[in-house]
Amino acid sequence: MSLTAYNHVPLPSFMYGTAWKKEATTQLVQLAVASGFTAIDTANQLIHYQEALVGEALRSLAKKGIKRDTLFLQTKFTSVDGQGGRTPYDASADLATQVRQSFDSSLIHLGTEYIDSYVLHAPISRRGLGAADWEVWAAMEGLYQSGKTKLIGISNVAAGQLAQLCEQANHKPMVVQNRCFAALGWDQEVREICRANGIVYQGFSLLTANREVLADREIQAIAKQLGTGPAQIIFRFAMQIGMLPLTGTTSQQHMKEDLQAEQLALSSEEIQRIETIAL
Repeated sequence: MSLTAYNHVPLPSFMYGTAWKKEATTQLVQLAVASGFTAIDTANQLIHYQEALVGEALRSLAKKGIKRDTLFLQTKFTSVDGQGGRTPYDASADLATQVRQSFDSSLIHLGTEYIDSYVLHAPISRRGLGAADWEVWAAMEGLYQSGKTKLIGISNVAAGQLAQLCEQANHKPMVVQNRCFAALGWDQEVREICRANGIVYQGFSLLTANREVLADREIQAIAKQLGTGPAQIIFRFAMQIGMLPLTGTTSQQHMKEDLQAEQLALSSEEIQRIETIAL
């Protein structure tokens, strides 16, 4: 199963996230691909990611015959205030230059000539979109138009900001990646904007942000009935409502179990129940 953005680019149905993996990044990316993941999410942000170690894993996988074009690579531009003092670009340069330098640096880290999906890590403005956000987005649109990235998107975005971007950008986002809370109807407002605009919604922290849901008796009962675990029920639910889930597990067993979520099927009643479980 794969999802397709409004510009007809297909995305895999599950993604492996590499945040906070530190020096274990290389080994974990290799393990994720060996387990069956074909999509890897990273960022050019040293405070939380080791993008160069993702590249190391990719080089080692290439030697085993796993070619670049069989994998989906997503990375991000992170603005100065999200970099923790270490930027992969000239922090005194104008924003468009920062985007281009960060992108070129990502290509080198990952040992690739193109990126499948390039994401703005977060808007610079807390509310709405300011001049800086539009400057960054225009630079990302330029990368998309040049064919260096197949998709552009935004992460950690509020519904109002996303609506503004969809209305006013030359190229609206093709993907959105947000932390997904069950207490907010699994980011319902943002997901509805995505659905209306043909944007692929990627949900992260599906498990860590919703521990009380995993422990819920109804979720446990559905899992037992299907002979699986509560985590797989949440991932399957995400897929059935049109979401692309991320997992960052460090366990090979969990990687394999999570991928098996694709084989499960939840009834419409179960979907409806999980959708409103924390409201």
